[in-house]
Amino acid sequence: MDLTINANLIIPSKELKWHFSRSSGPGGQGVNTTDSRVELLLDIKNSSAIAPFQKQRLIEKLGSRCINGCLIVIVEKERSQYQNRKLALARLADLIREGLQPTPRPRKATKPTLASQKQRIETKKHRSTLKKNRQYKPSEED
Repeated sequence: MDLTINANLIIPSKELKWHFSRSSGPGGQGVNTTDSRVELLLDIKNSSAIAPFQKQRLIEKLGSRCINGCLIVIVEKERSQYQNRKLALARLADLIREGLQPTPRPRKATKPTLASQKQRIETKKHRSTLKKNRQYKPSEED
């Protein structure tokens, strides 16, 4: 089953490597016999479906999740291997989509407008008078 990332990028199933092992956590007696934990590997460096500039962007953004140029997704959430496989494919696709997004332009610093500065000062004055009115002031007759 090929992995569809977007309309322009489809990773063939022959480039995906699966490893299965026993999962920790709940499962009763079946936990000791079924290999429900799923590891999905994609070798980014040697992939024929991914363009060179995409490979570079993926390695830059997802480098902390890669081991020797292989992107690894591990899922052991469900008790069923089939459900974990579906989750692993979805997570890998989401990771690749996220990794291929261009970096956003840095925010350009701006100065506050004159109107916002005046409003800030007015708000501060208003708070100040409110707090002054709350203070206890003994009268001269006391």
